Parts: sequence; C-alpha cells; structure tokens
Amino acid sequence: MGGCFSDLEGGKQAVGVGFRSHQNQNQNQGDNNNGAHNDAVDFFFKTKGFQPMFTQVELSFSASNLLDLDITSKSDPMVVVYEKKHGKLQELGRTEVIMNNLNPEWIEKITVAFQFEIVQPLEFHVYDVDSKYHGITTKTLNLKDQDFLGQASCTLSEIVTKHSRSITLNLQNKTRNGGSRNLGALTIRAEETVASKIAIEMILRCSHLDNKDIFSKSDPFLRISRVVESGGSVPICKTEVINNNLNPTWKPVTLSSRQFGSKENPLLIECFDFNSSGDHVLIGKLRSSIADLERLNKERTGTNLFIPSTHHRKEEKMLKGQLFVDQYCEREQFSFIDYVSSGFELNFMVAVDFTASNGNPRYSDSLHYIDVSGQLNSYQRAIMEVGEVIQFYDSDRKFPAWGFGGSTAGAVSHCFNLNGSPRDSEVVGVEGIMEAYATALHNVTLSGPTLFGPVINTAAEMAAKSLASHNGTKYYVLLIITDGVVTDLQETINALVKASDLPLSVLIIGVGGADFTNMEVLDADDGRRLEGSSGRIATRDIVQFVPMREVQRGSISVVQALLEELPGQFLSFMRSRDIKPLTSQQVPH
Repeated sequence: MGGCFSDLEGGKQAVGVGFRSHQNQNQNQGDNNNGAHNDAVDFFFKTKGFQPMFTQVELSFSASNLLDLDITSKSDPMVVVYEKKHGKLQELGRTEVIMNNLNPEWIEKITVAFQFEIVQPLEFHVYDVDSKYHGITTKTLNLKDQDFLGQASCTLSEIVTKHSRSITLNLQNKTRNGGSRNLGALTIRAEETVASKIAIEMILRCSHLDNKDIFSKSDPFLRISRVVESGGSVPICKTEVINNNLNPTWKPVTLSSRQFGSKENPLLIECFDFNSSGDHVLIGKLRSSIADLERLNKERTGTNLFIPSTHHRKEEKMLKGQLFVDQYCEREQFSFIDYVSSGFELNFMVAVDFTASNGNPRYSDSLHYIDVSGQLNSYQRAIMEVGEVIQFYDSDRKFPAWGFGGSTAGAVSHCFNLNGSPRDSEVVGVEGIMEAYATALHNVTLSGPTLFGPVINTAAEMAAKSLASHNGTKYYVLLIITDGVVTDLQETINALVKASDLPLSVLIIGVGGADFTNMEVLDADDGRRLEGSSGRIATRDIVQFVPMREVQRGSISVVQALLEELPGQFLSFMRSRDIKPLTSQQVPH
C-alpha cells in the first residue's frame, strides 16, 4: 500500500481533516487543508479524468404578471436557463410547462455548479408553449415554435449574495428593454444541493501498534477512505504523522457529510508507518463507519486492527493494536454561500508594482505600457479580472489601492496611495482602480527595490481594525501584482505569519518573464506553514501565488487559478474563530 499520493512533499501534514473550533486553533499548526475542498479526493478525481467538485446550486423559479398571448386561455409558460461563456449562450436546462398561469411557480429545478473564482452570467428566457406541444418533453421543444414572453439576466453571484438567496428581475423584450409594455417579473431562488451540513469532529487514537522500524519505533498516520458501490474506495483524508510512537493520538479530524456520505456508509481506515520515500508500510486496517466510530466513543472501547494473513491471501489476521475514538461531536458546517448570503463581505484591495524593472511606461516593451488601441496590459488585466469577481461581494464598491517601489515627491515609497491622495487610499469600483493606475503612471517615477512587507502590513492593519469593529463579517483580499521576485523575503514572511490570524488573504500575480521560483515559498501549497524569524508558525495559509505566463499556457483563466483557494481560506478563518453566519435577526436592514 505504498506510494500514498499526498504524502511525498510535506507529507507528514494532515490532509482533508476539516477545521478546528477556536479551542483548538493553537494546535492547528500542522494541518494542510485549504477548506474549499479535500486535497485527497480532488487528486483522486483528477487522476481519473474528472473535473474538480464545485458547490452545486439549484435554481427555482416563479413569475408574476406574465403576458397573456393566448386567446381562449392564459399563457402556458416555461423558463429556459442559459449561462454565457466566451460570449455565447449555453443552455443549462428548462423547467416544466405550467398550464394556464400568468403567475406560475415552477417545480423543476435547474442545477448550476457555483464557481466563486469566475463571473457566471446567466440569462433566463420565458416562453409560452403552444398547446399542441404539451405532450412533448420540454427538452426536445424547438424554441422558435414558441411565443417569447420576455427575458432577464444577472450573475449567479448576485443571487447567492442576497440574504434571501433570491432576486426578482423585470422581464425585457429581445432588445433588452421593456418599452411601454409591462412584461412581468421573474424571481430566481438559489439553494445548495448539499443534503446535510453535518460535520463530525473526532480525536482518534491507537494503542499497541506493531513496530515496523528496526532502529526506532514506527511513525504512524491514518488514512480514511469512503468505500464506494463499485467495491473500490476514495480517500477522503489522512492525519498528520506522529514520529516514533506506537500509541499515537492524532489532532482532531473533522469530516463533512459530503466526504463520508451517510453515517452508515462503510469506511476503510488504514494505519501506515510513514517513510520519506513514499513507500509507506501498512501497520493495520479495519472497516468501520461513522456510526461505528460514534459507538466506540460512547462505549469507551477500542476495535482491533487487521492485516492480510501471510498464509492465506483472502484471510485477515487480527492484531493487538486497537483504534479508539477519544472524542466525538457533531456540528453544523456552514458553507461559503451561507456566510456571504447572510451579509458577510469581501473587501478588495490592490497593490501595484512600480519598480524600474517593469520598463519605461512610454515604450511598448514596458509591462506598464497602455496601448491606445485599448488592449489591456498584464496589470490592467489582473485588476479587471479579479476585481470583476470580488466586487459582487463588497456592497460599497470602495477599494483601497496602493503602489509600491515607486518614487513620489522625490522619495521612494513602498506603500503610496494610487490615487495620489495624501490621506485616502480608496477609489470607487474597478473603474476607479484602473483610472488611478493610469494616472499614477504619469506621476510616479519607477524605482525599487521590490518590497511586499509595507503593503501587507497596511492591509493587515485595516483587517485588524475591521475585526474589532465588525466582528469578522468583513474579510479582506489583497491583490499584489508584481514583475519581480520579492527582495524582503523574510520581512514578507514575517508580515504574512502575523496576518494569518486576521480576516485577510493575499493574492499575488507575477507578470513578465522573471524567474518566480523563489516566490513559491510564500504559497504554502506543499503543506509547510510559513515560519517567521522568531520561530512563530502561520496559523493558516493565506497566500495564493500565480505566475501569469504559466496560466496563459493552460486551460483556465488567471482569475480561476488565483481565486480557487480563496473560499477555503475564508472558511478556515471563520471556523478557526468559531464565527457563524448572521441570523435573520442580526442582518442589518
């Protein structure tokens, strides 16, 4: 059973074990989970050629005051749902036809994969289905044969960020205006398709494990897999490795119902002796379920591990080693949508690199060159793509914007307001950032070196003040766009370690042709938390680094690559502080 795929680089860290309550956050330094998904499960599905799993959202529909185009009866309406991709409409599904109703409530739901990291424009077309087609399944209907009642559009983000998770849109004609005629209104409601939000937190312990090492004791870890109907198993998590210990107690493991299915679903629990080569040695295994583990906790008993018999391949030998469940509790595990729909916000901030290595902005070979034809440079593109997504989660659309590495008023500054104001760093909307950036190129002299510490510390100060005054309902996202490797690497790490306790994520885009290899240390994707110069370990991973040229060679966009970990980083903060979504009584009206 060697070669456990997630155990090679940074392999002693836990994977997919969920989140801690605030009581356990000080013990959380060894974990490697980003919260949005499970590394082990994602790896399994990717190796099988499947796409990553996203939050599935069901859209339901109702309408009011639709046009009546029938003569002897009322209209028979149906909704067709489209998603706009690359400028083209792709049909997602159709509702059933409601007979003779101008105020219909459709039962048929349309499922959409909610992807935080991209803007998902949706269009909804309402048709009156001719009665001669009522016996035909809606999927085969030729829409050209039906009467068009009206259309509406919005983004999926606009729906899920509403407290009610619903939005009402006035229907328009095909020229996108209602004219003098009232075409009625369409209401869209979004609900997650997750059957249960229950998460199980357990403390697992083993005793009297067999020793697989010669000169020391085994270094055990557990791997838990969900047994599927086909007879195979899908890994859902593994614990951290405990060195030189035959009676280990692991840090708390939290599994969501999405990972384990039902409490009766069979699980395969394997205990391995860790080897740095990746050839881990099986110490023992057993089949169980969440319900079985709950019983073990209640009865304060253990269950024996087994290992295949050396004599008969199909037989298993019972071992002396046992598995115990020292702690078991169930809690509701809230999703990213639960938070943003109840009033939590993402506050966007941006910092732009004005070091001389970008080249003179007046020349076309400069990374800061603004093309008169309107083609965006890499800085403009990053601002637009990331800002377009995050602006939906910020109600006031006021974004702090800074520059660094440039000379203003004759002195180099590593954190100056992009809009030129001596006091206020905020601009209005993504357009405001773009305008401030273009203006700064005329007023700032490119200089150096490349220092991230000052802008990270400034963003952290704002996040700290907000945490004290808004009780964690505002989460800050700092986008740093740079052409070069950071000069103050240790100072940057110190700033990030300090900021890891705050509601803050740092997104870094590398533009141009520099060698960004050393930047990867800031992004703790290898499972190793950042360590400050004082020896302090980061509470959680808050950085995502993406070199733009690498993404451009792939099949996903820069913004997808940059934002894929952000919902998980958001959740890791909320759960580490035990911050729950607002109730309807707490939401400001």
